[in-house]
Amino acid sequence: QVQLVESGGGLVQPGGSLRLSCAASENIFEINAMGWYRQAPGKRRELVASVTESGSTNYADSVKGRFTISRDNAKNMVYLQMNSLKPEDTAVYYCNADPPIEWYGGNYAWGQGTQVTVSS
Repeated sequence: QVQLVESGGGLVQPGGSLRLSCAASENIFEINAMGWYRQAPGKRRELVASVTESGSTNYADSVKGRFTISRDNAKNMVYLQMNSLKPEDTAVYYCNADPPIEWYGGNYAWGQGTQVTVSS
């Protein structure tokens, strides 16, 4: 069974910071690059950052220089440090493998996500 549990979202003012955490089951974490995705209302889910098992990272242009993705291989955890947040960063944030796993063993792989709202 796959498990992805995101946490750390909330309401923050523009310019503020948040740190998201994701606990991933070992069957996803150990063989994949991991990514953070987001989906804003009325928009498609998009990949914002990814990190390989060795620690190489990639970022969407919209978050480059503001967001930092990291992973703790010993704890099967993935993190997203978000600084200088903007209203357009408002979305539900999810973690998953990169590329994402939609179904695993007959179960829907995506977690419930964590809401990030950037507003004054």
